[in-house]
This record gives sequence, structure tokens and C-alpha cells, in this order.
Amino acid sequence: MRAVILGAGVVGVQIATQLISEGKDVVIIEKDPERAKYVAGRLDCIVVNEEGAGISALRHAGLDESSIFISVTNSDEVNMIACGLVASEFNAPVKIARVRNLDYSRAKIMEKSFLGIDYIVNSEVETARQIANTIALGADSDVMLFENTDLQMRNVVVSMASYFANKAVKDIRHGIKEPFLMAGIVRDNEFIIPTGDTVIREHDNIYLLATQKDFTRIFIQAGKRQETIDRIAIVGGGRIGELACQYLIRTGRNMTIIETNYDRCKVLSDRFPDALVLNADISDETIFEEEDLGSRDLMVAVTDNQELNMLASLYAKIMGVKRTIALVTNAGYLSIASRLDIDVAISPKNSTVDAIMKYIRRGNIKSLHSIFGGKAEVIEFLANEKSGMVGRRLRDLEFPKQSLILSVVRGEKNILPHGNMAVEPGDLVLMVAAKDSIAEIERFIQD
Repeated sequence: MRAVILGAGVVGVQIATQLISEGKDVVIIEKDPERAKYVAGRLDCIVVNEEGAGISALRHAGLDESSIFISVTNSDEVNMIACGLVASEFNAPVKIARVRNLDYSRAKIMEKSFLGIDYIVNSEVETARQIANTIALGADSDVMLFENTDLQMRNVVVSMASYFANKAVKDIRHGIKEPFLMAGIVRDNEFIIPTGDTVIREHDNIYLLATQKDFTRIFIQAGKRQETIDRIAIVGGGRIGELACQYLIRTGRNMTIIETNYDRCKVLSDRFPDALVLNADISDETIFEEEDLGSRDLMVAVTDNQELNMLASLYAKIMGVKRTIALVTNAGYLSIASRLDIDVAISPKNSTVDAIMKYIRRGNIKSLHSIFGGKAEVIEFLANEKSGMVGRRLRDLEFPKQSLILSVVRGEKNILPHGNMAVEPGDLVLMVAAKDSIAEIERFIQD
């Protein structure tokens, strides 16, 4: 399979990196010569340094032999026009466009395959939806939800005083009564599938799988206090902040929006008459005292400045805010945020990439979540008669070393897999796998 990606920004490069790691043939079109040179020196793919919204560049990229075209430049118009050109001049079956302008993405024409676009992804919508889901579940960790089961995956960064620190996985399982599975560990920039003898260390970022009800009790047993979240402050009144407020104010929560731009504040005041809109700069520490921000249950920092988001979140915790969420755009900063006293770090890039990768692998795959900057994925898929794992004992399947079946959902039952178990048609399977194992995992799903 060949994929052509227009735009070598952070999203385009992340998608390319994931597809390349799976053995896919990737071509990137990037008009900026310096960016094109940079990407060509770091990715094992062809980079075409031309203006993307033109027939010549698309032909040089090999669209005649490609099955997927993904346009993720910074221009909505370029992304849509490029998809239109591909639809009219080439035979690529799948055309995907990132569209940031909400007026475009809400338009009725988008429901009718306008310009031949098969799928539109809006980064702001995906990010705001993830923020709302995280808050609904307590805002005490990253949350991965799955479509057809009440199982969730959450992460815990292990501190020196944590219940998990310096314990073997098997001892942790004996010590916590509720059923759960430790799906993976991020340690020293590596992703690890743990065994029962794996010892959890300080600073490990561990991923747990359980139901929402069990997570509540697990976190209590592990010493992670649950908090009621009724009073929320959103820092940054841009599109993500506006969308997040739109989702949250419907739940009856007390909302405060802090925005530096006066004209934007007027727009937000008209849009949300029940919210308190403050024209202020969160970097001015006096606002915490003047507006009593420390009494808020949660602060969501979603400005365009990721460093400010992280610092504001840290300062908010010092001032008494119970929970914090920070918008972080740089993958390296996500790792830093996980080690700081920030409860949840949200990445628009990861939200967008997950949505696009799920569409590319659509069919039996019901949901897909990238973790640790795309180095591993959690996949939810429906097994059918043609799946390579159906009817065979799990112990007889030669799965890649860095992969693990987390759960099998059969009817209304969540089944913890074991070696003698065989997957049946209609089962919903949850798996976690390192990125370089995904291509082989796909063979078991699709065969």
C-alpha cells in the first residue's frame, strides 16, 4: 500500500512515521525546502519538494499507484482543493483532509463527499471531545475509551510514594482486589509489555485496563484521591476552549473562561451567558487571588502556548486547584508533563492522528489509540470468520513479542484471555502492541 501525505507538519510526519514503521510505502509532499530537507533526512520515505495543490506534484508523488491520499497542510482550502484534484485526476480510493475551520467542517456539503473527500478530521473538535470525556471520568489520568465495552485504559505516573512503586506486577495484582490488567509500561523512553515478575519503578508511566467502576476503587486503594469536579476554569478562549466549554456547560458545571483578547471575550460572553468570562492574562499571578482561582476544582489550560499551559497548570496546583489539564503540542513535552504534577496532558496531534489512522484501518477496527508519541497502539477490533486468530488457541498464535491481548468481549462478558482460549467470530478483542509490531498484528485481524 502506498500513501501520499501532503504537508510535513507535526501531524503529517507523525502519520508518516506510523505508516513507515508498519512497512507501508510513503511519499510526502512539502513545499518548504528547509522542512522538506529536514524530513527527508529523518524519515525513510520519498519527499517531493513542490507545491502540493498541483497536478505535477501529485503525479511526481505517484498518485497513480497510490491507495491513500492524506492532506494535512495548515490551509483548509489547500487540503480540500488537493483532495478534489486527486478525485478528478487519479484513482486513489481514499482521500482524507484535515479541516480546521468549523464553518467548513459543519457545512452540509461535507456530508455529501464534497470535492471527493472521503473523510474530514477537525483537530479542535477531536481535542475538545477528548477533554470533555476526560473530565467526565474524573480528570485524574489520561483516558482511552472503547466503542463496544465499558472497559477503559488509564495511566498512572509512579511517584516514590506511590502504591505501585518497587512492587512486582504479580504482587500488585494480589494487593488490589478489583479486576484489572497492567497493559504496558513506558520507562526510559521505551514501551514495555510487563510480565508478572516485572518490578514497577519510580517515574514509570503504567497503563491499566479496567471498568470505570473498578477504576474508582483501584485508585482509592492505590491512594489516588477522587475529586468532585463542578467548578472549572478554562484558560484560553480559542476554538478548543470554546468547544470544551460548549460540551461542559451543558452538564450544569460552573464555568469560567480566561482570555487575553478583549474582542474574543465579548464573543464568548455572548455565546455563553451563564459562564464567567474574564479578560485577563493567566501569567499575571494576581489573577489567582483576585478571582479566587485556587478554589476551582479543575483548570484546563488550552492556549496556543504549550509552555504557558504547563506552567499555569503547575501554578494552579500550588494555589489549590484540585485537578489540571494542559494542552501540549510537542511530543517531547508530553513525556515531561507526565513527570510533573499535571493530571492530564492532551495532544491535538495525537487526537488527529488517531482519528485518521482509525479511518485508514476502518472495517473490523472499532477504535485505535496511540500512546507514548505513537510508539505503541491500543486497538479494538471485531473478529470475523476470516480473522487469522479465530478458532485457534491463543498459545498457538505467534504474536509479536511486544504485543498482548488485553481482553475479549463476548456478548456482555469481559473475558481475561488465557492460553487455551480461542477467539470466536463476533468477539471484540482489545490488544496493545509496540509500533513495529502493528503490521504483523494486522495480519491476524484481516486474514
